[in-house]
Amino acid sequence: MLDILIKNGVYPDYSENVLKKGNLGLKDGKIEYIGLDEPEASQVIDAADRVVSPGFIDIHMHEEDFHEGKKYVIANMMLKQGVTLAVGGNCGVLYQTVREFRDTVDELGGAPINYMMLSGYNSYWTALGLGHFDKSSPEQRKSIIDSMKKDLEAGAIGISFGIEYDPGITEEEIIEATKLSDDDRLLVAAHYREDCLGNIDSIEEMVDIQSKINKRFQISHLSSCSALGMMDESLELINSYMAKDPRLNYDTYPYNAFATNMGSTVFDPGCLEGWHKDYSDLLLTDEPYLYQFATKESFEDCRAHYPEMLVVAFVMNEDEIAAAIANPNGMIASDGILANGHGHPRAGGTFPRVLGKYVRVDNKLDIVTALRKMTLEPAKRLDMEHRKGDIHLGADADLTIFDPDTIMDGPSFQDLDIPNQGIDYVIINGQIALKDNEFVDDRLGRFIPYSEK
Repeated sequence: MLDILIKNGVYPDYSENVLKKGNLGLKDGKIEYIGLDEPEASQVIDAADRVVSPGFIDIHMHEEDFHEGKKYVIANMMLKQGVTLAVGGNCGVLYQTVREFRDTVDELGGAPINYMMLSGYNSYWTALGLGHFDKSSPEQRKSIIDSMKKDLEAGAIGISFGIEYDPGITEEEIIEATKLSDDDRLLVAAHYREDCLGNIDSIEEMVDIQSKINKRFQISHLSSCSALGMMDESLELINSYMAKDPRLNYDTYPYNAFATNMGSTVFDPGCLEGWHKDYSDLLLTDEPYLYQFATKESFEDCRAHYPEMLVVAFVMNEDEIAAAIANPNGMIASDGILANGHGHPRAGGTFPRVLGKYVRVDNKLDIVTALRKMTLEPAKRLDMEHRKGDIHLGADADLTIFDPDTIMDGPSFQDLDIPNQGIDYVIINGQIALKDNEFVDDRLGRFIPYSEK
Protein backbone atom coordinates (compact mmCIF):
# COMPACT_ATOMS: atom_id res chain seq x y z
CA MET A 1 0.00 0.00 0.00
CA LEU A 2 1.19 3.50 -0.84
CA ASP A 3 1.67 6.11 1.87
CA ILE A 4 0.13 8.90 -0.24
CA LEU A 5 -1.64 8.93 -3.60
CA ILE A 6 -1.86 12.31 -5.35
CA LYS A 7 -4.58 12.07 -8.01
CA ASN A 8 -6.10 14.20 -10.78
CA GLY A 9 -3.22 16.65 -10.99
CA VAL A 10 -0.75 17.51 -13.73
CA TYR A 11 3.02 17.39 -13.39
CA PRO A 12 5.86 18.77 -15.52
CA ASP A 13 7.34 16.26 -17.94
CA TYR A 14 10.63 17.92 -18.82
CA SER A 15 11.49 15.39 -21.52
CA GLU A 16 8.46 16.56 -23.51
CA ASN A 17 8.28 20.08 -22.04
CA VAL A 18 4.59 19.71 -21.16
CA LEU A 19 2.32 19.40 -18.15
CA LYS A 20 1.13 15.81 -18.14
CA LYS A 21 -1.93 14.42 -16.39
CA GLY A 22 -1.17 11.59 -14.01
CA ASN A 23 -1.41 10.24 -10.50
CA LEU A 24 1.65 9.98 -8.27
CA GLY A 25 2.12 7.37 -5.57
CA LEU A 26 4.54 7.97 -2.68
CA LYS A 27 6.03 5.34 -0.41
CA ASP A 28 8.96 5.41 2.04
CA GLY A 29 9.99 8.87 0.91
CA LYS A 30 10.15 8.03 -2.81
CA ILE A 31 7.94 8.31 -5.88
CA GLU A 32 6.84 4.71 -6.39
CA TYR A 33 3.99 5.07 -8.87
CA ILE A 34 3.27 7.32 -11.89
CA GLY A 35 0.21 6.59 -14.02
CA LEU A 36 -3.53 6.94 -14.47
CA ASP A 37 -4.63 4.19 -12.07
CA GLU A 38 -5.46 4.78 -8.41
CA PRO A 39 -3.52 2.27 -6.31
CA GLU A 40 -4.58 1.86 -2.70
CA ALA A 41 -3.00 4.37 -0.34
CA SER A 42 -3.20 5.34 3.32
CA GLN A 43 -3.89 8.94 2.32
CA VAL A 44 -5.29 10.44 -0.89
CA ILE A 45 -4.75 14.02 -2.02
CA ASP A 46 -7.08 15.26 -4.75
CA ALA A 47 -4.98 17.61 -6.90
CA ALA A 48 -7.66 18.44 -9.47
CA ASP A 49 -6.82 21.70 -11.28
CA ARG A 50 -3.45 21.74 -9.54
CA VAL A 51 0.16 21.37 -10.65
CA VAL A 52 2.18 18.74 -8.79
CA SER A 53 5.71 20.04 -9.16
CA PRO A 54 9.03 18.80 -7.90
CA GLY A 55 9.79 20.80 -4.77
CA PHE A 56 11.42 24.10 -5.59
CA ILE A 57 15.21 24.19 -5.17
CA ASP A 58 16.74 27.48 -4.04
CA ILE A 59 20.35 27.28 -5.18
CA HIS A 60 21.23 30.65 -3.67
CA MET A 61 20.03 31.78 -0.24
CA HIS A 62 21.54 32.67 3.13
CA GLU A 63 20.97 30.18 5.92
CA GLU A 64 20.10 30.69 9.57
CA ASP A 65 22.60 32.37 11.84
CA PHE A 66 22.31 30.04 14.81
CA HIS A 67 24.33 32.47 16.92
CA GLU A 68 21.14 34.58 17.01
CA GLY A 69 19.36 31.62 18.57
CA LYS A 70 18.94 27.98 17.69
CA LYS A 71 15.72 28.43 15.77
CA TYR A 72 14.52 28.53 12.18
CA VAL A 73 13.32 31.75 10.61
CA ILE A 74 14.28 31.91 6.93
CA ALA A 75 13.88 28.13 6.52
CA ASN A 76 10.25 28.51 7.62
CA MET A 77 9.77 31.19 4.95
CA MET A 78 11.40 28.90 2.39
CA LEU A 79 8.96 26.10 3.21
CA LYS A 80 5.96 28.43 2.94
CA GLN A 81 6.93 29.34 -0.62
CA GLY A 82 7.30 25.74 -1.76
CA VAL A 83 11.07 25.28 -1.36
CA THR A 84 12.12 21.78 -0.32
CA LEU A 85 15.92 22.14 -0.77
CA ALA A 86 18.05 25.25 -0.31
CA VAL A 87 21.76 26.00 -0.63
CA GLY A 88 23.27 28.33 1.98
CA GLY A 89 26.75 29.75 2.45
CA ASN A 90 26.57 31.99 -0.63
CA CYS A 91 28.36 35.28 -1.38
CA GLY A 92 31.34 34.20 0.70
CA VAL A 93 29.20 34.51 3.84
CA LEU A 94 29.05 31.64 6.32
CA TYR A 95 27.43 32.43 9.66
CA GLN A 96 28.96 29.38 11.33
CA THR A 97 31.19 26.61 10.14
CA VAL A 98 29.51 23.89 8.11
CA ARG A 99 30.18 21.44 10.93
CA GLU A 100 28.45 23.75 13.43
CA PHE A 101 25.51 24.22 11.09
CA ARG A 102 25.18 20.50 10.44
CA ASP A 103 25.39 19.63 14.14
CA THR A 104 22.75 22.25 15.03
CA VAL A 105 20.33 20.87 12.43
CA ASP A 106 20.82 17.43 13.98
CA GLU A 107 20.39 18.86 17.48
CA LEU A 108 17.10 20.51 16.47
CA GLY A 109 15.80 17.21 15.14
CA GLY A 110 15.87 18.22 11.49
CA ALA A 111 14.86 21.36 9.61
CA PRO A 112 11.80 22.74 7.83
CA ILE A 113 13.58 22.10 4.50
CA ASN A 114 16.55 20.14 3.22
CA TYR A 115 19.82 22.08 3.33
CA MET A 116 23.09 21.94 1.42
CA MET A 117 25.94 24.31 2.15
CA LEU A 118 28.84 26.13 0.51
CA SER A 119 31.94 27.28 2.36
CA GLY A 120 32.32 31.06 2.36
CA TYR A 121 35.75 32.54 1.59
CA ASN A 122 34.97 36.01 2.96
CA SER A 123 34.02 34.71 6.38
CA TYR A 124 37.49 33.29 6.89
CA TRP A 125 39.05 36.39 5.31
CA THR A 126 37.32 38.55 7.91
CA ALA A 127 38.22 36.15 10.73
CA LEU A 128 41.90 36.79 9.96
CA GLY A 129 41.37 40.52 10.49
CA LEU A 130 41.74 41.42 6.83
CA GLY A 131 40.00 44.63 5.78
CA HIS A 132 37.85 45.02 2.70
CA PHE A 133 40.65 46.37 0.52
CA ASP A 134 43.61 44.56 2.09
CA LYS A 135 45.77 42.13 0.18
CA SER A 136 46.24 38.71 1.70
CA SER A 137 49.59 37.05 2.21
CA PRO A 138 50.39 33.49 1.08
CA GLU A 139 50.15 32.38 4.70
CA GLN A 140 46.74 33.98 5.12
CA ARG A 141 45.45 32.42 1.92
CA LYS A 142 46.65 29.02 3.11
CA SER A 143 44.83 29.54 6.41
CA ILE A 144 41.58 30.38 4.60
CA ILE A 145 41.89 27.36 2.33
CA ASP A 146 42.63 25.08 5.30
CA SER A 147 39.42 26.31 6.98
CA MET A 148 37.42 25.74 3.83
CA LYS A 149 38.80 22.23 3.51
CA LYS A 150 37.35 21.52 6.96
CA ASP A 151 33.97 22.69 5.67
CA LEU A 152 34.29 20.32 2.73
CA GLU A 153 35.13 17.49 5.12
CA ALA A 154 31.97 18.38 7.04
CA GLY A 155 29.87 18.03 3.89
CA ALA A 156 29.99 21.35 2.00
CA ILE A 157 29.24 20.97 -1.71
CA GLY A 158 31.57 23.76 -2.84
CA ILE A 159 32.86 27.24 -2.09
CA SER A 160 31.66 30.81 -2.54
CA PHE A 161 33.04 34.33 -2.80
CA GLY A 162 31.65 37.82 -2.22
CA ILE A 163 34.11 39.79 -4.30
CA GLU A 164 32.27 43.11 -3.98
CA TYR A 165 32.28 42.85 -0.19
CA ASP A 166 36.06 42.41 -0.01
CA PRO A 167 37.49 43.85 -3.23
CA GLY A 168 40.98 43.07 -2.01
CA ILE A 169 40.31 39.48 -3.13
CA THR A 170 42.01 39.15 -6.51
CA GLU A 171 41.01 37.00 -9.44
CA GLU A 172 44.24 35.05 -9.03
CA GLU A 173 43.37 34.41 -5.39
CA ILE A 174 39.94 33.07 -6.35
CA ILE A 175 41.46 30.72 -8.91
CA GLU A 176 44.03 29.56 -6.35
CA ALA A 177 41.27 28.82 -3.84
CA THR A 178 39.31 26.72 -6.34
CA LYS A 179 42.27 24.34 -6.41
CA LEU A 180 41.70 23.34 -2.77
CA SER A 181 40.36 20.09 -4.25
CA ASP A 182 40.82 18.28 -7.54
CA ASP A 183 37.17 17.23 -7.49
CA ASP A 184 35.53 18.83 -10.52
CA ARG A 185 32.06 18.14 -9.07
CA LEU A 186 32.47 20.90 -6.50
CA LEU A 187 30.43 24.05 -7.17
CA VAL A 188 32.03 27.51 -7.14
CA ALA A 189 29.75 30.54 -6.77
CA ALA A 190 30.62 34.22 -6.68
CA HIS A 191 28.98 37.56 -6.02
CA TYR A 192 30.48 39.93 -8.64
CA ARG A 193 33.19 42.55 -8.03
CA GLU A 194 30.92 45.53 -8.72
CA ASP A 195 27.57 46.16 -10.34
CA CYS A 196 27.53 46.78 -14.07
CA LEU A 197 27.12 50.51 -14.59
CA GLY A 198 28.23 51.29 -18.11
CA ASN A 199 30.38 48.18 -18.61
CA ILE A 200 30.35 44.45 -18.01
CA ASP A 201 33.84 44.08 -16.57
CA SER A 202 32.48 42.11 -13.60
CA ILE A 203 30.77 39.58 -15.86
CA GLU A 204 33.86 39.33 -18.03
CA GLU A 205 35.95 38.58 -14.92
CA MET A 206 33.68 35.72 -13.90
CA VAL A 207 33.65 34.28 -17.41
CA ASP A 208 37.44 34.47 -17.33
CA ILE A 209 37.52 32.62 -14.00
CA GLN A 210 35.38 29.86 -15.47
CA SER A 211 37.81 29.49 -18.37
CA LYS A 212 40.67 28.88 -15.93
CA ILE A 213 39.16 26.41 -13.47
CA ASN A 214 38.00 22.80 -13.75
CA LYS A 215 34.79 23.29 -11.76
CA ARG A 216 31.33 24.65 -12.42
CA PHE A 217 31.04 28.36 -11.78
CA GLN A 218 27.82 30.08 -10.70
CA ILE A 219 27.35 33.83 -11.19
CA SER A 220 25.32 34.91 -8.20
CA HIS A 221 22.13 37.01 -8.51
CA LEU A 222 22.75 38.39 -12.00
CA SER A 223 19.81 40.76 -11.61
CA SER A 224 21.50 42.92 -8.97
CA CYS A 225 24.67 43.02 -11.04
CA SER A 226 23.38 43.81 -14.52
CA ALA A 227 19.78 45.10 -14.29
CA LEU A 228 21.12 48.64 -14.14
CA GLY A 229 21.36 49.09 -17.88
CA MET A 230 23.70 46.26 -18.91
CA MET A 231 21.51 43.14 -18.88
CA ASP A 232 21.35 42.61 -22.65
CA GLU A 233 25.13 42.78 -22.96
CA SER A 234 25.62 40.53 -19.93
CA LEU A 235 23.21 37.88 -21.19
CA GLU A 236 24.79 37.95 -24.63
CA LEU A 237 28.23 37.31 -23.13
CA ILE A 238 26.99 34.58 -20.77
CA ASN A 239 24.93 32.81 -23.42
CA SER A 240 27.77 32.93 -25.92
CA TYR A 241 30.21 31.41 -23.43
CA MET A 242 27.73 28.81 -22.18
CA ALA A 243 27.22 27.58 -25.74
CA LYS A 244 30.87 26.48 -25.57
CA ASP A 245 31.14 25.65 -21.87
CA PRO A 246 27.88 24.94 -19.99
CA ARG A 247 29.76 24.70 -16.71
CA LEU A 248 29.06 28.44 -16.41
CA ASN A 249 25.59 29.55 -15.32
CA TYR A 250 23.83 32.15 -13.19
CA ASP A 251 20.95 32.59 -10.78
CA THR A 252 18.56 35.52 -10.54
CA TYR A 253 15.64 36.74 -8.42
CA PRO A 254 12.36 38.45 -9.43
CA TYR A 255 12.55 41.83 -7.69
CA ASN A 256 13.87 45.24 -8.77
CA ALA A 257 15.62 45.86 -5.47
CA PHE A 258 18.57 44.18 -3.76
CA ALA A 259 19.38 43.94 -0.06
CA THR A 260 22.64 43.83 1.83
CA ASN A 261 24.23 45.10 5.05
CA MET A 262 24.54 48.84 5.47
CA GLY A 263 28.18 48.54 6.51
CA SER A 264 29.26 46.78 3.33
CA THR A 265 31.33 48.38 0.59
CA VAL A 266 28.20 48.43 -1.58
CA PHE A 267 27.15 51.61 0.23
CA ASP A 268 30.53 53.32 0.14
CA PRO A 269 30.59 57.01 -0.89
CA GLY A 270 29.51 57.52 -4.49
CA CYS A 271 27.02 54.63 -4.62
CA LEU A 272 23.93 56.81 -4.98
CA GLU A 273 25.52 58.95 -7.66
CA GLY A 274 26.54 55.82 -9.55
CA TRP A 275 23.02 54.43 -9.41
CA HIS A 276 21.48 57.85 -10.17
CA LYS A 277 19.33 57.37 -7.08
CA ASP A 278 18.65 59.23 -3.83
CA TYR A 279 18.57 58.30 -0.14
CA SER A 280 14.80 57.90 -0.46
CA ASP A 281 15.39 54.87 -2.72
CA LEU A 282 16.88 52.96 0.24
CA LEU A 283 14.56 51.15 2.65
CA LEU A 284 15.95 50.59 6.15
CA THR A 285 14.76 47.33 7.70
CA ASP A 286 15.41 47.40 11.42
CA GLU A 287 15.05 49.57 14.50
CA PRO A 288 15.30 52.46 15.06
CA TYR A 289 14.28 52.99 11.42
CA LEU A 290 12.18 49.87 10.82
CA TYR A 291 10.84 49.95 7.25
CA GLN A 292 11.52 53.65 6.81
CA PHE A 293 13.01 55.09 3.65
CA ALA A 294 16.37 56.68 4.33
CA THR A 295 17.31 60.30 4.64
CA LYS A 296 20.86 61.60 4.53
CA GLU A 297 20.83 61.71 8.32
CA SER A 298 19.44 58.23 8.92
CA PHE A 299 21.73 56.76 6.25
CA GLU A 300 24.82 58.21 7.94
CA ASP A 301 23.57 57.12 11.36
CA CYS A 302 23.09 53.54 10.16
CA ARG A 303 26.49 53.45 8.48
CA ALA A 304 28.07 54.56 11.75
CA HIS A 305 26.02 52.70 14.33
CA TYR A 306 24.01 49.91 12.64
CA PRO A 307 26.34 48.42 10.02
CA GLU A 308 24.65 44.98 10.20
CA MET A 309 21.25 46.40 9.28
CA LEU A 310 19.92 45.08 5.98
CA VAL A 311 19.07 47.83 3.51
CA VAL A 312 16.81 47.33 0.49
CA ALA A 313 17.98 49.38 -2.50
CA PHE A 314 15.47 50.08 -5.29
CA VAL A 315 17.98 50.58 -8.09
CA MET A 316 17.24 47.97 -10.79
CA ASN A 317 15.16 48.06 -13.98
CA GLU A 318 12.09 45.84 -14.17
CA ASP A 319 12.43 45.00 -17.87
CA GLU A 320 15.96 43.75 -17.25
CA ILE A 321 14.80 41.64 -14.29
CA ALA A 322 12.29 39.98 -16.61
CA ALA A 323 14.96 39.43 -19.28
CA ALA A 324 17.22 37.55 -16.85
CA ILE A 325 14.30 35.38 -15.71
CA ALA A 326 13.07 34.58 -19.22
CA ASN A 327 16.51 33.94 -20.75
CA PRO A 328 16.94 30.29 -21.85
CA ASN A 329 19.86 29.92 -19.44
CA GLY A 330 19.84 30.75 -15.75
CA MET A 331 18.02 29.55 -12.64
CA ILE A 332 15.58 31.13 -10.22
CA ALA A 333 16.96 31.72 -6.72
CA SER A 334 15.91 33.96 -3.84
CA ASP A 335 19.20 35.32 -2.49
CA GLY A 336 17.03 35.38 0.62
CA ILE A 337 18.69 36.94 3.65
CA LEU A 338 17.30 38.10 6.99
CA ALA A 339 18.66 39.93 10.02
CA ASN A 340 16.65 39.89 13.24
CA GLY A 341 13.81 38.44 11.19
CA HIS A 342 13.70 41.47 8.90
CA GLY A 343 14.85 41.99 5.34
CA HIS A 344 13.75 41.62 1.73
CA PRO A 345 10.51 39.83 0.70
CA ARG A 346 12.48 37.64 -1.72
CA ALA A 347 13.21 35.47 1.35
CA GLY A 348 9.54 34.48 1.41
CA GLY A 349 8.01 35.14 -2.00
CA THR A 350 10.48 34.47 -4.82
CA PHE A 351 9.07 31.28 -6.31
CA PRO A 352 5.36 32.10 -6.12
CA ARG A 353 6.20 35.53 -7.59
CA VAL A 354 7.81 34.01 -10.67
CA LEU A 355 4.85 31.71 -11.26
CA GLY A 356 2.26 34.38 -10.54
CA LYS A 357 3.71 37.56 -11.98
CA TYR A 358 6.14 36.47 -14.69
CA VAL A 359 4.31 33.36 -15.92
CA ARG A 360 0.59 34.00 -15.47
CA VAL A 361 0.28 37.80 -15.45
CA ASP A 362 3.18 39.11 -17.55
CA ASN A 363 3.56 36.08 -19.85
CA LYS A 364 7.34 36.35 -19.88
CA LEU A 365 7.86 32.57 -19.92
CA ASP A 366 5.72 29.45 -19.89
CA ILE A 367 5.03 27.50 -16.73
CA VAL A 368 7.09 24.40 -17.62
CA THR A 369 10.15 26.52 -18.43
CA ALA A 370 9.75 28.41 -15.16
CA LEU A 371 9.43 25.19 -13.19
CA ARG A 372 12.49 23.75 -14.93
CA LYS A 373 14.48 26.82 -13.82
CA MET A 374 13.47 26.28 -10.20
CA THR A 375 13.64 22.47 -10.03
CA LEU A 376 15.49 20.38 -12.62
CA GLU A 377 18.19 22.89 -13.60
CA PRO A 378 19.37 23.58 -10.03
CA ALA A 379 19.17 19.84 -9.31
CA LYS A 380 21.50 19.20 -12.26
CA ARG A 381 23.80 21.92 -11.01
CA LEU A 382 23.98 20.12 -7.69
CA ASP A 383 24.41 16.65 -9.26
CA MET A 384 21.08 15.71 -7.67
CA GLU A 385 18.86 15.20 -10.73
CA HIS A 386 18.76 11.45 -10.12
CA ARG A 387 17.02 12.20 -6.79
CA LYS A 388 15.48 15.66 -6.87
CA GLY A 389 14.10 18.29 -9.21
CA ASP A 390 12.19 15.87 -11.47
CA ILE A 391 9.18 13.55 -11.40
CA HIS A 392 10.39 10.01 -12.06
CA LEU A 393 10.19 6.63 -10.39
CA GLY A 394 12.60 6.34 -7.50
CA ALA A 395 13.03 10.11 -7.10
CA ASP A 396 12.80 11.64 -3.64
CA ALA A 397 9.19 12.55 -2.87
CA ASP A 398 9.84 16.28 -2.45
CA LEU A 399 6.81 17.95 -4.05
CA THR A 400 4.95 21.26 -4.15
CA ILE A 401 1.27 21.25 -5.13
CA PHE A 402 -0.10 24.60 -6.27
CA ASP A 403 -2.95 26.26 -8.12
CA PRO A 404 -1.54 27.82 -11.32
CA ASP A 405 -4.53 30.18 -11.53
CA THR A 406 -4.03 31.76 -8.11
CA ILE A 407 -0.41 31.31 -7.07
CA MET A 408 1.16 34.65 -6.18
CA ASP A 409 3.67 36.01 -3.70
CA GLY A 410 2.42 37.63 -0.50
CA PRO A 411 5.37 39.13 1.41
CA SER A 412 5.88 42.85 0.80
CA PHE A 413 8.76 45.19 1.48
CA GLN A 414 7.03 46.43 4.63
CA ASP A 415 5.48 43.14 5.79
CA LEU A 416 7.23 39.81 5.27
CA ASP A 417 4.45 37.89 7.01
CA ILE A 418 1.76 38.28 4.33
CA PRO A 419 1.10 34.69 3.19
CA ASN A 420 1.67 33.50 -0.35
CA GLN A 421 -1.39 32.42 -2.29
CA GLY A 422 -2.14 29.21 -4.15
CA ILE A 423 0.20 26.69 -2.49
CA ASP A 424 -1.85 23.76 -1.18
CA TYR A 425 0.80 21.28 -0.04
CA VAL A 426 4.53 20.98 0.38
CA ILE A 427 5.78 17.41 0.78
CA ILE A 428 9.30 16.62 1.96
CA ASN A 429 10.75 13.14 1.97
CA GLY A 430 7.30 11.69 1.28
CA GLN A 431 5.51 13.37 4.19
CA ILE A 432 3.34 16.47 4.36
CA ALA A 433 5.31 19.39 5.75
CA LEU A 434 2.88 22.21 4.91
CA LYS A 435 -0.83 22.33 4.12
CA ASP A 436 -2.64 25.54 3.18
CA ASN A 437 0.17 27.67 4.62
CA GLU A 438 0.09 25.87 7.97
CA PHE A 439 2.95 23.75 9.24
CA VAL A 440 2.13 20.07 9.57
CA ASP A 441 5.67 18.91 10.34
CA ASP A 442 8.54 21.40 10.28
CA ARG A 443 11.32 18.90 10.93
CA LEU A 444 11.17 16.72 7.81
CA GLY A 445 14.22 18.32 6.19
CA ARG A 446 17.83 17.54 6.97
CA PHE A 447 21.38 18.50 6.11
CA ILE A 448 22.48 16.75 2.91
CA PRO A 449 26.28 16.35 2.75
CA TYR A 450 28.37 16.27 -0.40
CA SER A 451 28.88 12.53 0.01
CA GLU A 452 25.16 11.99 -0.70
CA LYS A 453 25.06 13.93 -3.97
